[in-house]
Amino acid sequence: MTVSAIITAAGKNSRMRKDQISRNISVKNKLVLPFQNKSVLETTIDNALSSNVDECIVVLGHYSDEIKEVVFDNYKDSVKFIENNPVDVGLSVSLLNGLKNISSDFALCITGDQPTVSSETFNEMINVCKNSDNPEKTIAVLRRRKTGLLDTAEGLGMPFVVFKDNMIKYLENENDNLNPILRKIFGDGYTFYGIKEKNELELLNINHYDDYLKLLDSL
Repeated sequence: MTVSAIITAAGKNSRMRKDQISRNISVKNKLVLPFQNKSVLETTIDNALSSNVDECIVVLGHYSDEIKEVVFDNYKDSVKFIENNPVDVGLSVSLLNGLKNISSDFALCITGDQPTVSSETFNEMINVCKNSDNPEKTIAVLRRRKTGLLDTAEGLGMPFVVFKDNMIKYLENENDNLNPILRKIFGDGYTFYGIKEKNELELLNINHYDDYLKLLDSL
């Protein structure tokens, strides 16, 4: 079973920019904000590369120049960077573009603003799919509510591990957030397995500036 990591880093950053402007502080993409002596996105990339993946792809879109200025030189030999064209697309399109550019059978799908999710948690997701009775119809996802075998896909999003070819079929002709698509997949009889976080910070996405401050205060 081969696995590629796909990190989506293509969003508008609108909530973070709004918060920064309201605080009268320098406006920066959340993915390039400092975190553990690197940036948010670099830490996410490091955790992905430290897991049991065969390659890593970062999908860029909005503010790609700002992001690449910070991360490209450090990862150009270990990460493949692709860019959405056009850039103004939903998360589902970013993920689809990533899936179409990997060589593995399975994908570990991550958002760039998840620097606290550990390689151990990523590996647990990979192992759940690998050891499933039907890996191609199993999705291992960081839990939002329950752990183990799930009876709903409500509230779920990345990170998760999924069989590439099947996920591509669900993403084609979509331009949306991922949860409605995951609910549709669940309704088609796929097995969803919730992975328990190593600590509560793994469940924190950096959407607002207060999220970022909370993260820094918790380290």
